[in-house]
Amino acid sequence: MIQLSFSAEEIEQLHYERFHHPHPRVQQKMEALYLKSQGYSHQEITRLLRVTKPTLLSYLRDYETGGIGNLKELTFYRPQSELKQHQQTLEGNCSTQRE
Repeated sequence: MIQLSFSAEEIEQLHYERFHHPHPRVQQKMEALYLKSQGYSHQEITRLLRVTKPTLLSYLRDYETGGIGNLKELTFYRPQSELKQHQQTLEGNCSTQRE
């Protein structure tokens, strides 16, 4: 189990951000860490937030390595089509055909 310590200031910030951050995923991360700061077990947190254990562990590791600032980073996997590099050419050809 990952052991983390939280200052009173960090707990207040987690509490605030879990309701006020504009992105729901960041709110979820803040909620997970807030619950951890309140002594909830990993099993309880995964059940309450309906996340998997690996997801919770990634949140905890993010906090462990970079604090609350790390929790605010969104790193979604966004695959790009191989056609992306030809986007302007393709769009140019489409507009030419319409004229």
